[in-house]
Amino acid sequence: MLALGDVVQLRKPHPCGEDRWEVVRTGADIGLRCLRCGRRILLTPSQLDRRLRQVLSRSPEEREPSR
Repeated sequence: MLALGDVVQLRKPHPCGEDRWEVVRTGADIGLRCLRCGRRILLTPSQLDRRLRQVLSRSPEEREPSR
């Protein structure tokens, strides 16, 4: 499950050349922000599943607390 602040890599690069995006919204639509140019897009969860290559980093809230 994706959370706010996660960084994901999509299969095709954005026209600016970047393929890394930050999750800025979750819910019925997933909001992503390009890490190079700042462009925002909305994808449905099924569209994101098809385009997603990998989750590069998790937001700090998703990580396990250090002991």
